[in-house]
Amino acid sequence: MTDETQEAILALQLTREQLSHLASSGSHHYWNWVIVGLHHALQSFMVLALSPNNYLNVLTEKDAKAELAGYQQGHRKYSEPKLDKFINLYKKIKSDRMKIYIDSKPFNPNHTQDRSVEKLNALRNDFIHFVPKSWAIEVNGLLQIAEDCINIIAFLAFESGNVAWHDVDLKEQTQDLVRTIGYEIAKIKQVYNGSTTNL
Repeated sequence: MTDETQEAILALQLTREQLSHLASSGSHHYWNWVIVGLHHALQSFMVLALSPNNYLNVLTEKDAKAELAGYQQGHRKYSEPKLDKFINLYKKIKSDRMKIYIDSKPFNPNHTQDRSVEKLNALRNDFIHFVPKSWAIEVNGLLQIAEDCINIIAFLAFESGNVAWHDVDLKEQTQDLVRTIGYEIAKIKQVYNGSTTNL
């Protein structure tokens, strides 16, 4: 059995494991799983931060309106509502949709984070819908993406005011994962400073 919090934590675990393999083995092929895990983790924490009370905030606009109309009329749609697109969820965490509680805060990106999120999404889509090709990607760019996105996750989980940690063990586990991922990124930075890799 799982839920959205467990899914978010499992995605962070996958990201940490793949970064650890990358740091210890030096094999660039772990990067695709880092990207896939990090994308899923960020999406999961965006969903957690946007939907502490109900899930309408994370649906497509069409499905959210249909679900709300069904609720107001005393019935629900039988079709499964769709989660909004990754980039739309990212726009929502930067908007007033995050202002759910008195102490809620929207995310305010630094000068690199918007680009990192866009690049993460593009890379993940390329990996999931892989067309055979050879890539040469600067490792520093991948490390910037990882660092920026783990910092967004940390904000959503612990600073946004929207994620209620009813289980202290899960909160501590998430804090440890975020911290460990930061350490792994720092280690990899020392090894691959300024290099490129073929993926």
